[in-house]
Amino acid sequence: MTIRWTLKTFQELTPDELYAALRLRSEVFVVEQQCVFLDMDNKDQPCHHLLGWQGDHLAACTRIVPPGLSYDNYPSIGRVVTSPAARGQGMGRILMEESIRVTEALYGKRAIRIGAQLYLKKFYESLGFEQSSEVYDEDGIDHIEMTRP
Repeated sequence: MTIRWTLKTFQELTPDELYAALRLRSEVFVVEQQCVFLDMDNKDQPCHHLLGWQGDHLAACTRIVPPGLSYDNYPSIGRVVTSPAARGQGMGRILMEESIRVTEALYGKRAIRIGAQLYLKKFYESLGFEQSSEVYDEDGIDHIEMTRP
């Protein structure tokens, strides 16, 4: 599996790249997970966006959130999404490993905090994250905060 990674600020994204990322997020978070929520939350603009391409197809993406925007003193990795067409190939793990690497390159080796869907707890634990909050509801889906020391 060949993945071409691009990392860009919001302002550097081309209209086609932004459209592909927002379309993939809507395809998974809104349609597949049947969760009606406002994905465009005004946090995309100060973030970096990691896009994983297989040919011309956006296979996966995350947004790398600077410290203080979502969590005081912690950078974060958010809007973690893989294309249904790219699943079953270990893409989620590859995406998160690259996202952690990029976050550390941008903000140094420091703790990273995420808001994770509860059903993915074991997956994130396998990447070194530990539960750091009680379960909470976000848009009708159980979530927990997790921190990677």
